[in-house]
Amino acid sequence: MTAHPPRSGPVVAVLAFGGIVVSLMQTLVVPLIPDLPALLDTSASDASWAITATLLAGAVATPVLGRLGDMYGKRRTLLISLAMLVIGSVVCALSDTLAPMIVGRALQGFSAGVIPLGISIMRDELPAERLGSAMALMSSSLGVGGALGLPGAAALAEHADWHVLFWVSASLGTVVIALVLALVPESPVHGGGRFDLVGALGLSAGLLCLLLAISKGADWGWGSGVTTGLFAAAVVVLFLWSRWELRVSGPLVDLRTTMRRQVLLTNLASIVIGFAMFGMSLVLPQLLQMPSATGYGLGQSMMTAGLCLGPSGLVMMAISPVSARITGTWGPKVSLMLGAGVIAAGYGMGVFLMDAVWQIVVISCVIGAGIGLAYSAMPALIMSAVPVSETGAANGLNTLMRSIGTSTASAVVGVVLAHMTTAFGPVELPSLNGFRTAFVIGGGGALLALAVASLLPGRRPDRLTATPERPGTPQPVGGR
Repeated sequence: MTAHPPRSGPVVAVLAFGGIVVSLMQTLVVPLIPDLPALLDTSASDASWAITATLLAGAVATPVLGRLGDMYGKRRTLLISLAMLVIGSVVCALSDTLAPMIVGRALQGFSAGVIPLGISIMRDELPAERLGSAMALMSSSLGVGGALGLPGAAALAEHADWHVLFWVSASLGTVVIALVLALVPESPVHGGGRFDLVGALGLSAGLLCLLLAISKGADWGWGSGVTTGLFAAAVVVLFLWSRWELRVSGPLVDLRTTMRRQVLLTNLASIVIGFAMFGMSLVLPQLLQMPSATGYGLGQSMMTAGLCLGPSGLVMMAISPVSARITGTWGPKVSLMLGAGVIAAGYGMGVFLMDAVWQIVVISCVIGAGIGLAYSAMPALIMSAVPVSETGAANGLNTLMRSIGTSTASAVVGVVLAHMTTAFGPVELPSLNGFRTAFVIGGGGALLALAVASLLPGRRPDRLTATPERPGTPQPVGGR
């Protein structure tokens, strides 16, 4: 669509910046993890809720806010998400105990809908020739912000009061809100209707049970009654939710659309790519910071470790236009398969190259390039297979799939490194074989994503907005 061609550049820049700010929020507390129990006067197990709360809120928010954007306006919903980020950041900045920190981090988690909403706005607003590269940049911002945020957060945590991290987050969120108000027009594509509250509550309950079991299973015990009960409850609730969604006239998630081969396989691949991305974020910092006296640790500080991983974010950003060109020439399936293959190659290198800091930098950049290729392809695959009026919900669901992948990676890699240990004085540290096993698991996940992507249809869509509407779908406001 070409209603605002002169403004397409600023629109892309603002939305991509918003995506980076939101993903920065995800890594904001990573430097604080070892100190959180003392800072919040609580136990290590309880302090982990400062991370888990954001994960759970983000998982619930992405499909719900995507659907609200489709119904009532994507820009309006985007601003609400950013406002939640700012409010949550201020609450955290004023916190000195666990309870308000959890509340603030949960509010920050609701900003996870910014990236899928931004991609949907791009589809509605940009001319066809700009859409591929713009979506690639927006999608890769999730990885870019995470990679670049770690060294910045570590520097602030080392040289300033930890509350400053959240004041910076609030300030950046406020800047994004101002830029959106000034430069991003409201999308004309929305359909109104009645919001599926029962569907939203059912999906939220099912996701909370599933992700709680995944993220806290190691603490509670994988065979404990609480963990198994949550897994069982997730299965039952999500089954009942799917039955409801298939019967209601205006579902939160159109399961008939999500079961289309292209959408289903892309979402499955997204889970595994999310797993592979977060695996790198868990393994490489620990390897860099492990004491050099172990014989395999590299003895770096948190700030140095963050700086070593920073280049991977720049690689993700640089690779997005390459991915867009590959998608435009051979189709998004090729981009996704190539990205998964590059990720697998990076993890394969990691099994053998762990002896120097420069090797870790190279590994992270190779994996980052693969993530950039894969993440950039996913929106094109999703949006060429769903109606225009469902892009927000469809992209939100795809982002949710990535979140499930990252949560699973946290659980699996955490178990591997916790059980494959070696004695170092009075403490147990992850062993060399533990790190190698984690690399093998990450590479195996990427190869699984490659296999799933190979089953995708090979056709190249002529235009991402060409998917026909379902009968009775409301048309864009204003005749567009």
